Amino acid sequence: MIIDLRSDTLTRPTQGMLEAMFAAQVGDDVFGEDPTVNALENKASQLFGKEAALYTPSGTMANQIAIKVHTNAGDEVICDQTAHIYNFEGGGIALNSSASVRLLKGNRGCITAEDVEENINPSDFHHAKTKLVALENTTNKGGGAYYNFAEVEKIKAICLKYNLKLHVDGARIFNALTETGQNPSDFAQPFDSISVCLSKGLGAPVGSLIIGNKQFIDEARRFRKVFGGAMRQAGYLAAAGIYALDNHIERLAQDHLNARIIGDIVSALPQVKNLLPVLTNIVIFNLKEGMTSADFLKKMKEIGILGSSFGKQTVRLVTHLDFTTEMLNEFEKRIKNTFCQ
Repeated sequence: MIIDLRSDTLTRPTQGMLEAMFAAQVGDDVFGEDPTVNALENKASQLFGKEAALYTPSGTMANQIAIKVHTNAGDEVICDQTAHIYNFEGGGIALNSSASVRLLKGNRGCITAEDVEENINPSDFHHAKTKLVALENTTNKGGGAYYNFAEVEKIKAICLKYNLKLHVDGARIFNALTETGQNPSDFAQPFDSISVCLSKGLGAPVGSLIIGNKQFIDEARRFRKVFGGAMRQAGYLAAAGIYALDNHIERLAQDHLNARIIGDIVSALPQVKNLLPVLTNIVIFNLKEGMTSADFLKKMKEIGILGSSFGKQTVRLVTHLDFTTEMLNEFEKRIKNTFCQ
């Protein structure tokens, strides 16, 4: 049995999700005639209390479209130095939007209103125009950390003061909301745009959503076409997204519990220097001198466990829908037999 903890993108559709996909009613979404895509977009916009939503093939495309709509060439985007939009989207901000980026050093990927205000450029021709603040919730490189909503509201106040737009990369937003207990529409209120991934913890095979007001989504739809993301009978995929929103949000709490148990297991290993507090479904730990992440992962792979390197001596493990109680028990047994000898 292979235990794959590289990412929560590795999940496969459940039987119920497959049945929903096969039963989907479809049409040509480029003509706006796919009823299942329309239903998914309506469901998402209502869930987050916004006017409209747009289905996209990936979270990267969702974020890049949002940045493109909110900025003009030569503008500047403020985000944390570990942000997915900067580190893991192929330089898309520069390539797609011709925008520069002001990188801030937050706490586990979370920045503050004070950080933002201190880094807004003066309004003169020597500087790029600061136009957009982008948050990430939960944070990937920050080990699944999530924002205190009071800080989000403070950041929004700064954005209003300086006429900036506010976007959230909510690839794992439901992991954050599972922990805070906040209603999605309440959380979404301060943001001009939100991206939501359906193919991570929610378990859909493909797709993300962009959510905002109607004018924003109209522009987003145009850029989705420009970026090559307009699909035809996409309802078969959208049906998986609807099923995920209906059935897979509440169960995220189990992923978080499993991650905390994994954190307890690995933190006790003699090779582990320290563990980031496990807040959601991402486990990140640093190794002691003499053990690299490559060496550690190689040993894990030899016993049928897969993880990811997040640095020379840093390892990431991610729990997900396909990680079972049986796998958790087997993980503990294999890890202890290998690393505690």
